[in-house]
Amino acid sequence: MTGLKCLIGVVFLLALCGKTLVRGGFGGFERSLRSLVVVPRAYVRPLAVLIVAGEAGVVLALAVPGRATAVAGFALAIALLLVFTAGLARALRSGAQTPCHCFGASTTPLGPHHLLRNLLLAVLALLGATITAVAAPDGHPAGALVAAAAGLVLGGLVAALDELLALFSPMTPERR
Repeated sequence: MTGLKCLIGVVFLLALCGKTLVRGGFGGFERSLRSLVVVPRAYVRPLAVLIVAGEAGVVLALAVPGRATAVAGFALAIALLLVFTAGLARALRSGAQTPCHCFGASTTPLGPHHLLRNLLLAVLALLGATITAVAAPDGHPAGALVAAAAGLVLGGLVAALDELLALFSPMTPERR
């Protein structure tokens, strides 16, 4: 449970920081939403604010001790991830090449790996919600610490997925 809380929590925390703490992060995110044409232009800013608020809600709910808040945090994460996935799928189907700015500035255009990432995170959040709701809390503090560390590292790797894929992809004339 602790590992999944840390994994999902750090992914949403890094997404939140990329949009709010990085100079131009929110503006870039808003422009990417506008380019993706997932909602009419008049609703782009309210949607961007709602997404940032939702991400903050996930982080807070997962950070607060307690079974009910953890389940609520996981449930909110699942809802957001499914909405993100639907929006990205719609944008990909329309041929959008815009970077998603999920974690701040990015030059990587949307791709199927973003859908897979979001679906995998939604499954992990569902697993976290289920375990949190039915299982006993983590037993041994050392085990919880190891799980937390693993969750933090995996969450960071998920946030850096675009850079990791670029690092291991073949060189093309455009990338040289």
